[in-house]
Amino acid sequence: MDNNANLGISSVILLISFMLIAITALSVISDTSTENMTTEEEIDQMLDEALDPITKNVQIIDRIGKYYGEPRNQKIQKIGIMIKPMLSEEIDLTELSIKISNGDSIRILYNSNHAQKIGSNNLFEHPIWQNLTQNNYGLIVTFDKDNSLVDYHTLNKNTDQVYIVFRLSPDFYMKKGDTIIVQLFPSSGLKKTTILEAPLPMKSIVSL
Repeated sequence: MDNNANLGISSVILLISFMLIAITALSVISDTSTENMTTEEEIDQMLDEALDPITKNVQIIDRIGKYYGEPRNQKIQKIGIMIKPMLSEEIDLTELSIKISNGDSIRILYNSNHAQKIGSNNLFEHPIWQNLTQNNYGLIVTFDKDNSLVDYHTLNKNTDQVYIVFRLSPDFYMKKGDTIIVQLFPSSGLKKTTILEAPLPMKSIVSL
């Protein structure tokens, strides 16, 4: 009888021990999960980053603008953003849209279907600008061995380099200190965001 009693007590002690261990483990997991908890939006973002070549493979390597106007009243009216792929992978730019925002207005720009090599032209005086409105953008190619950008608007080599160029509408003209948020939206996947800030107009062409 004593043995059975001792066995019962031992079993109860073991059961309580297991329960305490389980509760402690659950608490640790819960705390860890809380610290690392992601919202549905963050999960979607991680999936997009894994799937979206624009986000994971394209890098912005230059951002420039050009001031126009008289001294003390100069404003940036043209923008150029150079992109290049990090890897040799096909990235179609034909359905890329661009959202620009200055905090008061938002404008969406679409591909103008104009892509040309820079050649001997000045970037901001290139003939392609004649085909651009305030609602679209063009591609000025600075390096493209196989003409994939000019012929197909497609980045396919890690050596490809192209300026996405666009005009600003008057309500987006930038004076010193103004900022514009530029977001590149591929046909599917996550946007890529960059913030442009107008510096002191010591020169007409400036880095943003």
